[in-house]
Amino acid sequence: MTAQLVSTTSTSIDLDFKKLPQHVAIIMDGNGRWAQQRGLPRLEGHRQGANTLKEILRTCKNWGINTLTAYAFSTENWGRPLTEVGFLMNLFERLLRKELQEMREEGVRIRFIGDLSPLPSSLQQEIRYSMAKTRHNQTINFNVAINYGSRKEIVKACRDIAEKVALGELSPDTIDENTISQYLYTSANPDPDLLIRTSGEMRLSNFLLWQLAYTEMYVTDTFWPDFDLQQFEKAIISYQKRDRRFGKITAMPTLSF
Repeated sequence: MTAQLVSTTSTSIDLDFKKLPQHVAIIMDGNGRWAQQRGLPRLEGHRQGANTLKEILRTCKNWGINTLTAYAFSTENWGRPLTEVGFLMNLFERLLRKELQEMREEGVRIRFIGDLSPLPSSLQQEIRYSMAKTRHNQTINFNVAINYGSRKEIVKACRDIAEKVALGELSPDTIDENTISQYLYTSANPDPDLLIRTSGEMRLSNFLLWQLAYTEMYVTDTFWPDFDLQQFEKAIISYQKRDRRFGKITAMPTLSF
């Protein structure tokens, strides 16, 4: 990866490296608006956003965060102008070619989640090649959600489970939450501990709907290209201040009458 190496020593005394989330998911929003504010084409925002993602990935690796999942292209994004969609497809392909060797050297295991079949054949080939070449890496898991939609993911999981039931390979009585999780694209990873969304939008945008059931959320008005190390620290510190009870409480208070 060509981004400059980020120090593992934080500039903030509030960041506790012993309490880091092990899986961070990011909705990288605001690339186009970042560019427009600067009088630049929207495509420049996507290019700068790719650089930001490389920096955050390396920071996660250096800090010991086990998994990063980035929302790169949704099923709804096909509705954008053809020039923008084409640019993004070419950008994904170029980045894979450019960064693959360094990702291999740094122990990054890259996986792509979503329906890859509509993607350009050359991009599909680069995706398969990059996943094969990094499949044994163990330093950090890097999931890239491309042509991803969570509702379609859940429908696909239900159909796959129904097929198993029809074939007599699975009993309906044994189907539980864990069963469904095993048929999702993210079955190889635990659910995210922290979701970061940039640009201030307060919605999930069809991203990891099942997996985010108990995930802590952090929303910032910062556009994704400006989401630097200091911004990432703020998100992690906010996460570390949360009391993650998962719907439970430790003890009931004593009542006196």
